[in-house]
Amino acid sequence: MAGKNKVIKAAAPKKAKTAKPKAKKAAKATVAKAVKPKTVKAPKPKKPKAEQRKAPKAKKAAKTHKPVVEEQEQLLSSEVAFEGPLFRVLRDRLIEPGGKEGVRDIIRHNGSVVILAVDNHGKNKKDPWIVVERQYRHAAMQFLWELPAGKLEQGEDPLEGAKRELKEETGYLAKKWKPLVEYYASPGFLGESMKVFLAEGLVAGEAHPEDDEQIEIRLVKLSEVLKMIEKGAILDGKTLTSVMLYARKARGKHKK
Repeated sequence: MAGKNKVIKAAAPKKAKTAKPKAKKAAKATVAKAVKPKTVKAPKPKKPKAEQRKAPKAKKAAKTHKPVVEEQEQLLSSEVAFEGPLFRVLRDRLIEPGGKEGVRDIIRHNGSVVILAVDNHGKNKKDPWIVVERQYRHAAMQFLWELPAGKLEQGEDPLEGAKRELKEETGYLAKKWKPLVEYYASPGFLGESMKVFLAEGLVAGEAHPEDDEQIEIRLVKLSEVLKMIEKGAILDGKTLTSVMLYARKARGKHKK
């Protein structure tokens, strides 16, 4: 009987041993659960990489927009080769930026104004009427479709000049004026700057063109003017520049 009791007591530790592995398994399971969130958060370090990729672009953009200190030309001499009522031709001897010496024949001009007169009183605001002119141009040896335009007087304010030219050539007044763009048509030899104004809120009136001007005035839909440009029916540079820029801006405005 005493021997049997010893056997029963020896079996008790076996139960304790079987309980220990269960505790270990539970601990492993809890560790495994703690690791899982780390695998979800792993993609987050990619964000700094994206920021690092953008950084060089920002640096490049900053370099291109840095103010450039431009060299100045040195004018050695200038003489008037021709002078007329519209412009004068100068023969200039100069040292250009970069050190090259040369002689240039340059047409000097007070500058001009161009008027893109838009009548948008109709129902279709996306396709307004545009005031265009047709007149004969001897330099081009043909009739051209153009926007109203004219030269500025010495020291004249460009906006006042634009209002004057629109009224004289077409008879129209405008309630709203806004600068559209300024450009040089042929800067290789022509110093004429052309300032384009957008005129809206048109009021019809009587035209008073100059004696040497024979101008045919028409109102043409913007869509039709663009078709004329595509077909090559409009060859005038100021008209091409102004109408196409206005149409592009108008498309962007209507998309918003």
